[in-house]
Amino acid sequence: MFYKKDHNGYRSAVAGVALKTLVHGANTLLTEFKLEAGHLLPMHAHDQEQTGYLVSGTILLTIGAETFRVEAGDSWCIPGNVPHGAEILEDAVAIEVFAPVREDYLPQG
Repeated sequence: MFYKKDHNGYRSAVAGVALKTLVHGANTLLTEFKLEAGHLLPMHAHDQEQTGYLVSGTILLTIGAETFRVEAGDSWCIPGNVPHGAEILEDAVAIEVFAPVREDYLPQG
């Protein structure tokens, strides 16, 4: 699978958080998130392991009982079923890999 950069096709996950799946295979899925300052990504958990990289901006990322100030160039890995969420301090872009594939993030149509 190949993806050519396209500024269209994002969908809202929650207020202030838009996502677009870029590519996926049998075992992994790569997603871009656009995060708007002043919004929250509520605490949640899912079966998939989630590995991320902050391309730009600043967020406060909570993983389990720990909170980290994440700035451009920082990365993380969240095991499956561990609660996590974020406070978006500055407009940000994050790239994340999910394994196994998140069926709910597969492109529609």
